[in-house]
Amino acid sequence: MSRGDGLAPYLKEAAAWDADLAAQARRSARIAWTVAGAGWVCTGMVATALMLLMPLKRVDPFVIRVSDTTGVVDVVPTYVGKTELPESVTRYFLTHYVMTCERFNFSTAESDYEECGAFHNQAWYALWVQSNPASPLNVNKSGSSVRAQVSSVTFFTRASGVGDLAQVRYLKARRAPGAADEQLSYWIATIQYTYGSAASDPRTRRWNPLGLKIVDFRSEQEVGAEPQSAATPSRTAQAIP
Repeated sequence: MSRGDGLAPYLKEAAAWDADLAAQARRSARIAWTVAGAGWVCTGMVATALMLLMPLKRVDPFVIRVSDTTGVVDVVPTYVGKTELPESVTRYFLTHYVMTCERFNFSTAESDYEECGAFHNQAWYALWVQSNPASPLNVNKSGSSVRAQVSSVTFFTRASGVGDLAQVRYLKARRAPGAADEQLSYWIATIQYTYGSAASDPRTRRWNPLGLKIVDFRSEQEVGAEPQSAATPSRTAQAIP
């Protein structure tokens, strides 16, 4: 027997051993990739399940408001991001209008007069003439000041489908000259409005760029709501003997 014939079986066995090691490495790699792929699939399924369960875990808080004067209970509306833009814009303008036009301060009276006139016709200017006893200039000539704070704005639609009415609830706080406390009163304003062409005057257009017009404004004090001092609690507890 030659030397080469003796090495042949050994070399054949060594080659088979190397082939087994290579096959085992490929098999281990396939198993590893399979496990990794299954892990990614499970992760994706868990993420999808969590996304589907998110709406079921949502909490919708709401605020219940009780009027200190009338005891009326209502739910405070919240903006959810789906309100049409015109209603949101109108709500802003009506809130700003009531807070500006229902207040009075001698330092800002002239500016407020001009700004409120941008939303009105000549009837607004007639209200402010000094010959009118109800003019704010005459009512507050003693030096008192009035501030207004809006609490809610509610829109109404007529039977014809036209939505041009709104109801604004607000309080007026009057402070007499030298007084430390404010006298509070609660009011409800019914406003009819419409949109027209914006004014050509730049100054007027700055206050009212969309041409909102106040067609009718009627404000009444809430029934059963008596003026009260801001420093006095609206409800007092009875003493227990």
